[in-house]
Amino acid sequence: MKLSLPILLSFFAVSAGAAQLTETETRWLQAGSPVLAYAKQELKLPIDIVVQPQAGPNDVPLAMGFADGRCKLVFSMRGNPQAEEVLSGVPAEQQKVLIEAMTAHEVGHCWRQAQGSWHALPAGFVEGHHEQLDNPELQALSKAMRDTRREEAFSDLVALAWTQRANAAQYNQVYAWLMQVRQPVEHGSHNTRAWLQLAADGAVFSSEHNPFEQARVLWGKGLLKDEQ
Repeated sequence: MKLSLPILLSFFAVSAGAAQLTETETRWLQAGSPVLAYAKQELKLPIDIVVQPQAGPNDVPLAMGFADGRCKLVFSMRGNPQAEEVLSGVPAEQQKVLIEAMTAHEVGHCWRQAQGSWHALPAGFVEGHHEQLDNPELQALSKAMRDTRREEAFSDLVALAWTQRANAAQYNQVYAWLMQVRQPVEHGSHNTRAWLQLAADGAVFSSEHNPFEQARVLWGKGLLKDEQ
């Protein structure tokens, strides 16, 4: 489902000034419209769109936040070189499907929050032994990185499950891009390759469940692999 920009904006609570969207914001919002429409109509997710008038020094172009029981899809593109760099080298005609996948990734975070599952592990999952550090701050940082990596992995799988559902012909393109951008640093907070390797073939998402339920099944398998 693709909606015109005025109809899409009417679906959501949008921050002030969003009526004067930039060309980049408009392009990203339009590309992500099928995911946002699905999240609103089928899943009833409480998503607001926030457009920052100026990006901060550490802001990523697109992010999901949570406040007052609602998800906040935040566009931080004004004055942010990452808004173009994230798709650097990708031909213009191939960028839409990647933006749509990135939007699905962020909606995956919202779904986890709405389910009350944020940083929660599947029922019955027994966490393995992790290195115990003498420094409590480093121990807390290690746990936070592990929790972040798991949530990023879930949302990467949502992005792939959505792509298989909506843009199956471009699945390999999206998969290759994700494998490229996910840092190979061992145990890094965004190193989701243990999960991505389980989804090299889009056929793993061929069930009748929605993309979020499909991702949850594979995510559990990836947790076991990440523990090794």
